[in-house]
Amino acid sequence: MNNERVLQIAKVFVRLALGITFLVSIGDRLGWLGAYGSKNVSWGDWTHFVQYVAALNSFLPKSLIPGLAVLETIIELALGIALLLGIYQRVVAWSSAVLLMSFALTMSIALGITAPLSYSVFTAVGAALLLGAVAVPHAVRSSARTHAGAELTTSSGPDSIPLDSSGGAAHARV
Repeated sequence: MNNERVLQIAKVFVRLALGITFLVSIGDRLGWLGAYGSKNVSWGDWTHFVQYVAALNSFLPKSLIPGLAVLETIIELALGIALLLGIYQRVVAWSSAVLLMSFALTMSIALGITAPLSYSVFTAVGAALLLGAVAVPHAVRSSARTHAGAELTTSSGPDSIPLDSSGGAAHARV
């Protein structure tokens, strides 16, 4: 198996892993994984999730916490679905990295550095950043569809990556 094939498999694996993780987390806070206190359940219901959001964001006014919990859930839902569908991969991956880094920072401040390390949040940030770095920009992908057969690159200069007509890397020069 060549490196290009391994990269393609890894990209799909990371997309699915991050997307499913976001969606499972939503399922947990909605009680779909079991009741609070059950095995492998962090929150078990919306009330416990909002309490956790409040603990992580104690520097915010309490009146903002319920809205923040809803906003986080909406963002995680959108990113999770987009990751599973593979749409706008670069923007979605980097947005995921920003969201995950915000989780890592608030967890570190509120609970100590061990919490985000134990839950592999920094690892997920790194995976999302790498996914964004290897994703073909949407504009290049769109341009490749309209100019089939034309040689495209993801950037100009010595580190450019020529693309085939489908928007995939034909070969890489680094």
